[in-house]
Order: sequence, then structure tokens, then C-alpha cells
Amino acid sequence: MDVPAIRFVAYSDYLCPWCYNVSVRLQRLERECEDVEVAWRSYLLRPQPGRRRDLERFRAYTQSWLRPGAEPDAGEFRVWQGDAGPPSHSLPPHLVAKAAARVSDEAFRRLHERLLHAYFAENRDVTERATLEELWREAELPPERFAESEDPALLDAVLSEHREALDLGATGVPSVRLADADTLITGALPYASYLRWALRTRERRAEAASDASRS
Repeated sequence: MDVPAIRFVAYSDYLCPWCYNVSVRLQRLERECEDVEVAWRSYLLRPQPGRRRDLERFRAYTQSWLRPGAEPDAGEFRVWQGDAGPPSHSLPPHLVAKAAARVSDEAFRRLHERLLHAYFAENRDVTERATLEELWREAELPPERFAESEDPALLDAVLSEHREALDLGATGVPSVRLADADTLITGALPYASYLRWALRTRERRAEAASDASRS
């Protein structure tokens, strides 16, 4: 009896500290549950660059990262140091992540993790073009493919995913749903909650498959 894979869709932003925690937890879920797959989609907390923010105020804001950093199964966070930033807007890292996805699923995953860690743990401005190119090289992706991040089709894809999340009722991120359902759960749940969600989904699908085989 074949039971289909459990596919989660996660809407996330690279400037969101809680999204970093959910990324850590969902990656753990994929490692520990072979039938779980996660598709990452774009959500733009800062869709466009606004007036340049004051660096000192931004440093003060990053003190708030200590709260998600203190949770179990958290990413690595450091209060902002150095003179980089503040980040301009959400779009640049999403475009580069989409370009990595064109290379391969594994390339996307490497860059996805690298973007989050670089921003929250290393205090690097992941909205700055030169930094994004450095991260691309550090993820050992083909140098000649980086320019694809400027393809207008990728911009359309990012904006389409953002609109999809809004249409489904997302009021923020992280927001997660099953791929075959429209109900979103917004907020960074503990790892145990995602595991229960996966196990209950597996049980329901196994029961449905068993019923179908008997009919």
C-alpha cells in the first residue's frame, strides 16, 4: 500500500527571525521523516526599499532576535555588529534563492540555509548585491548562473508566491500549510507540533489508502 509523501508549503522571508527557526525545524522534520517534503515560497515583509533606516536603531532592533534565539530548535542569532546594513528590502535574497533553485533542489537548500545564517548569525546584509554574490560562491554554486537572479521571470515568480500567500489569508510569516490544503498556520510552532502534524497526516492518509484498497 503506497501512501503519498507529506508535502508542506512554507511561506517565509529571509529577514524574518522566526522564519529562521521554522526553517531549522522543518529541515529536521525532513531528516527524521523520510516521507516529508517542504517547498519554500516567498513572502515579502518589506516588498520595496523605503527610506534608509538608521543603523543604530537597527542594531537596537536586533536585540529582539535574542528571543527566537533562546527557543529550542532555533537558528543561530547574534545582535548586529559591524557597519553593514541595515537591509534595504526583502526582494534581493528571494531572487537569488530562486536562481539557485534553477540550478537544483540541493543548490536551493544550500543557499537558503546560507542566507539565513549569514544574516542572523554573521550580520551580513543579504540585500546587498556583492554580499549575495559572495554567499553564492560560498554555497559552491556555478558562478556563471548567479546572473540569472536578474531574470524578470524570477521576479514574477516571487511576486506570484507572495500574492498566493495573501490570497490564502496570510497576515505574516512564517506560514505553513499542507500542499493539498489551503489552510495556513501562521507563526513559528515548536518542532513537536510540526512532527504531530506530519504523523497525523500520515495516519489519515494510510487509513484512506486502506479503505480505498478494500472497496
